[in-house]
Amino acid sequence: MVPLWELLIDEPVRRALYGEISLPDFVEKEDIDGITCSVDQPMKKISDQVSKDEWGILWRTEPSGLTYPVGGPIRSERDLERYGPPDPDSPSLLSTLQECVSRFEGERAVVFMGNEVFEFSHYLVGGMDKLFLAYYANPAFALQLADVVGDYFCRLLENAAKAGADVLVTGDDYASRSGPFMSPEHFKKFILPYLQRAVDVAKNAGVPFIKHTDGLLWLIIDDIVDTGISALHPIEPMAGMDIGEVKRRYGDRICVVGNVDCGQLLPRGLQAEVEEAVKETIAKASPGGGHILSSSNSIHPAVKPENYRAMLKAARQFGQYPLDKEMVETYIKRDYCAKYRFRGP
Repeated sequence: MVPLWELLIDEPVRRALYGEISLPDFVEKEDIDGITCSVDQPMKKISDQVSKDEWGILWRTEPSGLTYPVGGPIRSERDLERYGPPDPDSPSLLSTLQECVSRFEGERAVVFMGNEVFEFSHYLVGGMDKLFLAYYANPAFALQLADVVGDYFCRLLENAAKAGADVLVTGDDYASRSGPFMSPEHFKKFILPYLQRAVDVAKNAGVPFIKHTDGLLWLIIDDIVDTGISALHPIEPMAGMDIGEVKRRYGDRICVVGNVDCGQLLPRGLQAEVEEAVKETIAKASPGGGHILSSSNSIHPAVKPENYRAMLKAARQFGQYPLDKEMVETYIKRDYCAKYRFRGP
């Protein structure tokens, strides 16, 4: 079978299908091949909607349960000099991971999700714009900040592998649908060395490494693959990332993970359209193996639960090896996302 895995399956979708249910129970009931665990970050409540984590980052929680950063503790070099990151060796950070390892070891892939440096760097300084200004005006400060963040996450990833994680994944996004957030030169200077460090942690631990990043990646994808990643996720089709083309170029070096659209199709499409998209994705990415089927990011609260269920059903129906040759020949040249790209966001 073509394996099934998701970076995230948010609680509202799980609840709509089963009522109150934990992620491990949901993964077991739906017989999904892997489960993703994240760090158990202690949070201090500031108000009804805002909490502060151990980094000093403020997070706002939406009614859907999604959180996003709204402020950081570092505004200057002096702040950074006085700053101390959390302890990556705190045993409590990996409690959920250890529970999943105990429950699923040898049965499902237990994937631990951490970060490299880009996202937490801009969380700490209070915004992506402020970090980009530092890239131009104060690169030494930006690199010093990256060192602080990178040291923490490399140690955390190392500890996760020792705790039994089967796979490591980092979730920093590098691009939007129009291209990378930064120039290729800045990517090479401020991001790539730290991605390499994270990949090397996985290699030294003997576990695969999945790189997650949304967006249009063609300008930087060679650099990403050259770090030695094991897999790339999610190869966003709405950003112009054709999973078949990525497989053709890099399939002898990496596994491709993705990429049923979760921006338009899974929230707004028909179940029959979801089935067609799954068949197309399998036709483009699954021949010869090296493909894990997932959404184009995650199963977020806007995804129709019945569409996610239709995606899983179609994957099991059409993702059996040997693949149906006629299906592959029919669907490999299709582009189900074309109408959504024309419609826009």
